[in-house]
Amino acid sequence: MNSRLWNKACCLVALCCVAGAASAASNATGDSVVLQWNAAALQAVRDTHPGPPICARMLAIVSTCMYDAWAAYDSLAVGTRLGDTLRRPAAERTQANKEKAISFAAYRALVDLFPQPAEVQKFSDMMGRLGYDPTDGSADTSTAGGIGNVAAAKVLEFRHRDGSNQLGDLNPGAGAYSDCTPLYIPVNTPEPDPVKDPDHWQPLRVPDGRGGFVIQSYIAPHWGRVTPFALSTGADLRPTVGPARYGTPEYVQQARDLLDYSANLTDEQKTIVEYWADGPGTEQPPGHWCLFAQSVSRRDHFGVDEDVKLLFTLTNALMDAGIVAWDAKRVYDSVRPITAIHYLFKGQKVKAWVPFQGTQEIDGGDWKPYQISTVVTPAFPEYISGHSTFSAAGAEVLKCFTNSDTFGMSVTEAAGSSPAEPGLVPATDVTLSWATFSDAADQAGMSRRYGGIHFADGDLMGRRLGRIVGSLAWNKALTYFYGIARPAP
Repeated sequence: MNSRLWNKACCLVALCCVAGAASAASNATGDSVVLQWNAAALQAVRDTHPGPPICARMLAIVSTCMYDAWAAYDSLAVGTRLGDTLRRPAAERTQANKEKAISFAAYRALVDLFPQPAEVQKFSDMMGRLGYDPTDGSADTSTAGGIGNVAAAKVLEFRHRDGSNQLGDLNPGAGAYSDCTPLYIPVNTPEPDPVKDPDHWQPLRVPDGRGGFVIQSYIAPHWGRVTPFALSTGADLRPTVGPARYGTPEYVQQARDLLDYSANLTDEQKTIVEYWADGPGTEQPPGHWCLFAQSVSRRDHFGVDEDVKLLFTLTNALMDAGIVAWDAKRVYDSVRPITAIHYLFKGQKVKAWVPFQGTQEIDGGDWKPYQISTVVTPAFPEYISGHSTFSAAGAEVLKCFTNSDTFGMSVTEAAGSSPAEPGLVPATDVTLSWATFSDAADQAGMSRRYGGIHFADGDLMGRRLGRIVGSLAWNKALTYFYGIARPAP
């Protein structure tokens, strides 16, 4: 983990004190095995760089496997795939059995999702540290290890045919998670080719950090067809009103709004952009909200039971948020700000941010969003903002689960720590704080506008739909917690 990511994680941990004695399987901070396995999943995401919606699905699968294993040792809860058929008698509902079942389930999920040898070794090492044998593949459901293995196997069997193309078998030869729908072909060929249609996404040539360039390829254009958790399909919440269209005053105004942000960026706004960036090499937007959930768990002194239910609900909401956002992205295939601004203002003088030079008068065709050079703007269409949808869904779940919107968290970014303008920004330490979960979600959405990669409509619609997704996921999760969920198909 790089120093910036380490600082983010440490800030989150340091915000809350851990009360009570650690369980036998807990680490030095007192985190439950649920949080430990979630942390292992986040590190695997940082190591392997899946796209944001793929990341959300991965986290949801790990959490669902843990939840289904845990449900066998609860008196009321039912699993998502096997209902109450794994229920163990009261005498077996011990902390030790819960932790062992959860760990085996998490391990099986992680090695399935992250099959890279280096990652598998890390998961196996963690099993060893917790006192479990990762080679124990028993399906004996009278044992905790068998419960974990069986619960995970059923979830994985279901998710292998959920439309994500995790195994690559729906589009042979194209690889895992490849487009398995009628293949997406961009209307606009990659820059520097002229824009054919200014209403549609154009792939960019992005510096690779090694002196060369890569041509963007749409990340997961098929994702709107992945089976959701609390929705029937990704199209359930599809916006009926799309983004502003070329030739309208709204199209020009949304571009001018971003130029205005660019010309007037403060150190605080730049810090907001970079804190919420969550790009390659990070835990990504879905994982960011898992870090928040970990901090809430420590703040509120949660144990295994609360942690497994919280992360089950949160990550499934995040998965659904990704499905909803990517459904809209594919349907509207909308232009990113960088393409629209270049198209509208090339050959005209505009005021905008220039790296290390502050606000300058430049040709509109040279405008850059406030992002690091190897990102520029994400490799998928603009409308709706995935960041905004993920964040609003996450905030809604945390609010529902804790029965309060109160968050009370802050992080401080050190002077000169900016990845985009290292040594220069911020000029002094900047502290970002959020009184509520909603405040954090709103700031995450705004970060994408300050950073020049989303228009207002894409942000605000993402927030709106994210809140709905979070509420639906919470209500769906309750049916499992209270044992009234319908049997799995």
